[in-house]
Amino acid sequence: MMRCLGALFFCSVLVVPGFPTLSYAQTGYDRPGGDYTNFAVRAGDPAVCALRCERESRCRAWSFSYPTTSSGAVCWLKGRVTPRAASSCCVSGVRGAAVLEPKRGPVEFSIERTGGDYRNVEIAPDPTGNACSEACKGEARCRAWTYLRPGYHGPAAHCFLKDRITAPRRRPCCISGVIR
Repeated sequence: MMRCLGALFFCSVLVVPGFPTLSYAQTGYDRPGGDYTNFAVRAGDPAVCALRCERESRCRAWSFSYPTTSSGAVCWLKGRVTPRAASSCCVSGVRGAAVLEPKRGPVEFSIERTGGDYRNVEIAPDPTGNACSEACKGEARCRAWTYLRPGYHGPAAHCFLKDRITAPRRRPCCISGVIR
């Protein structure tokens, strides 16, 4: 009986409201203000920004800006946690946050599907990848697609339409999907 009560007490301590839980970085959000430094991220990967924040004791939060037509990717380290603001330019998080991309059905964030291209078109920047997905759905030959964000390989965004499904590779430059 005492063992059961002890286990019940231990478990209730773990679920106390306000107890810290694992947090994640948020794609599509910026954290304006509170910056104490910034640096270019040649790899264009938000995980580089999160890792740097982890290694600096002064860092409390961070924002990563995807490359644009006029500048490369930039990491902004923050000395305080500022409120998040919706913005397709960025990924942001607090210290200790892992970078996890949203999982919304058939859309694969930070995934590139290399090969199988039968057409590559320049398109307007679209942080959701929806325009590229719709282009693929509109063609009987298309089985998969990859949207390449502007700034990774030139100033323009591109949509790669594929006649076969290729293996996914983690790359922050891209958003991909498979059409069945």
